[in-house]
Order: sequence, then structure tokens, then C-alpha cells
Amino acid sequence: MRKAIFPGSFDPFTLGHYDILKRSLSLFDEIIVGVGRNNQKKTMFSEKQRLSFIENCFKDDKKIKVEAYQGLTIDFCKKVGASFIVRGIRNNGDFEFEKAIARTNRKLSKIETIFLLTSAKTSFISSSIVRELILNNGDYKQLVPNSVDF
Repeated sequence: MRKAIFPGSFDPFTLGHYDILKRSLSLFDEIIVGVGRNNQKKTMFSEKQRLSFIENCFKDDKKIKVEAYQGLTIDFCKKVGASFIVRGIRNNGDFEFEKAIARTNRKLSKIETIFLLTSAKTSFISSSIVRELILNNGDYKQLVPNSVDF
């Protein structure tokens, strides 16, 4: 079984995340969306809300599971039996950052990282832009799945 995790804080889950996750389904038998707990990061949405946004979005898809985790992503992979990490790349900055993490993960484990380029129509979307729109009463609904409702 080819199992992967798609890790992130998903604060909130965006159409960019949705696109990467849907496109990666053809590559794996199961994908676990790992909602990371980072005590150093202040989130807008609670862990429960973030899990709910994603679970509701994929409630009918048996290949996708959603789980919170804390600590190293490679330790989470080992815990759930995943051999791959899926990451989305929007631009060169993302690539350089993700490349260093992927190389470190591969050095410390045998877990491979699979990079998917974001679609042109979602490449500008980031959780931080969505949070800024929410904080300033902007129209964020065009950038997130319908399940992101609060």
C-alpha cells in the first residue's frame, strides 16, 4: 500500500491545499492529512476547527484521513506507516525551503518527499492571505472550500 501524509498547519485549509490533495490521490492508496501542532505558532483557528474543515471537505473520500500530530513529520510518518510526504510548491521560495526539509527528512529516514506544483489558478493562494482577508472582513470565500465556514 502506498501511503503518504500531507502535513501542514492548514490555518485555514485553502483551495490550493485542496488542489494538491485531490491531484495527489491518483499517486497513493491512502493520504493522511497531518494537521501539525506547533506550540510556537499562533493559529487563527483551533485544532478542532482545522480538522473539521478538512474532514467535512473530504467526508465522502475513503482514501483521505485527517489526523492531528505533534513533533517531527518523519516521526508521524513512521507512526502511521507512511513512506511519502506530499508538499505543494507555489514558487521558487517554496521550493528552496521545502528542498532543504526534504533532504533532511531523507537523510534522517527513508521517507521521500513528492513535490506537486500548484495549479496556475491557485498558485497565489496562501493561508496567510486568507487570514488577512478574514481579519479585515474581506471576501475570503473564493479562496477556500465551502467546508471552511465559521
